[in-house]
Amino acid sequence: MDVDGKTVGSIGKGLVIFLGVGHGDTEAQAEKLWTKTAKLRIFEDDEGKTNLSLSDVRGEVLVVSQFTLFANCKKGNRPSFTEACAPDEAKRLYEYFADLARADVPHVDTGVFAAMMDVKLVNEGPFTLWLDTDSL
Repeated sequence: MDVDGKTVGSIGKGLVIFLGVGHGDTEAQAEKLWTKTAKLRIFEDDEGKTNLSLSDVRGEVLVVSQFTLFANCKKGNRPSFTEACAPDEAKRLYEYFADLARADVPHVDTGVFAAMMDVKLVNEGPFTLWLDTDSL
C-alpha cells in the first residue's frame, strides 16, 4: 500500500481488512470483530479444505481504513457518507482494532488514516467476506 508514492504497508500471505467505522461503533464491537476475523477458517489445509485460521498459516494482516464502506446510495447518484463515524473517533477505533490484531499477529501493517492510498492486493482463493458486528 502506497501513500504519495511511498510504501507504508505491506504483507505476505494473510488478510487485507478494509475497516469501516460507523456511528455508535465501540471498542466492544472492535473486539468482537477481531476475535471473529482471527478465528475464521478460510485458509486451505494440505487437502484443499478451508480448515485453517490466520494463526494456523502464520498469516499477516494489513488494516486499511475505509469509510466508504458506509456509502448510502439510496437517494440520488452521489453516495452519502453520513453513516460513517466522525474522523477522530473512527481513527481511534481503527487504531484500537489494529492494536488488537498486533496482540495476536506478529506482522500487522496499517495504512495512513484519511490518506489517499493505492492498495494493491492479490486475492488468493474464493474469499472476500463482509463482516458486520450487528450480525455476528
